[in-house]
Amino acid sequence: MPTSTPSRPGADRTTRPIAQIARDLGLGDEEWIPYGRDKAKVLVSALAARRDRPDGRLVVVSSITPTPAGDGKTTMTIGLGQALWRIGARPVIALREPSIGPTLGMKGGGTGGGKSQVVPMDEINLHFTGDFHAVTSAHNLLAAALDNHVHHGNALAIDVRQIAWTRVLDVNDRALRHVIVGLGGRMDGVPREGGFLITSASEIMAALCLAE
Repeated sequence: MPTSTPSRPGADRTTRPIAQIARDLGLGDEEWIPYGRDKAKVLVSALAARRDRPDGRLVVVSSITPTPAGDGKTTMTIGLGQALWRIGARPVIALREPSIGPTLGMKGGGTGGGKSQVVPMDEINLHFTGDFHAVTSAHNLLAAALDNHVHHGNALAIDVRQIAWTRVLDVNDRALRHVIVGLGGRMDGVPREGGFLITSASEIMAALCLAE
C-alpha cells in the first residue's frame, strides 16, 4: 500500500504547461492571460479575430441523471472531449465554474472524476481565477449602496419592506437565508429584513453570463 498520498487531488498526474495547451489550440501569446502554471483566461479578442473562420461543431451534453458513482454531465463531457482528441479532433470543452456551496455540500465538485477530470480540481472547485469572489463583491457593493441611500435620507422614498435585493455569499448557509440588517444603533443603518443568496443566483452573475 502507498506510504503517502498526493498533496492534492490529481497531483499525481502529469499536466502539460498551460502555455503548451494554448499553442496546441492555435492561440497567440497575446491572446490569453496566465493564472499560474496551469490556468489561463482567453481574451474575447481571440474570438473576434477568428470570425471569418468556419464554425465548428457544437455538442451539448445535458439532462443526464448521474450514476450512483457520480458520473454525470461533467464527467461525460470531459470523457467525450478526451475521446475526440484521441481520434484526431481538436475539441474544447466548456464547463460551468463550480460554486463553493454545492462543492462543500452533498453535490460535490464540478471537475469530473476518475480519469475524466480537469485539474487542478481543488483550485477549480474552490477559487479558480477569482471570478465568483468578484461577482460577490460587486453584488454586495450594490446592496451596501442601497442601504446607504436609505440611511442618508432615502430621497427616492424606497419602501424598505419591499426591497428584494439581497446580499450574496458563495456558501450554503441556511442560517443566513433570512436575516435582519441595520441593527446596532442610529449609525448602523435602518433595520429591515434581508437575506443572503448563493453567488451563482446573483443578478450580477446573470448579467455576466449573458454579456457578449
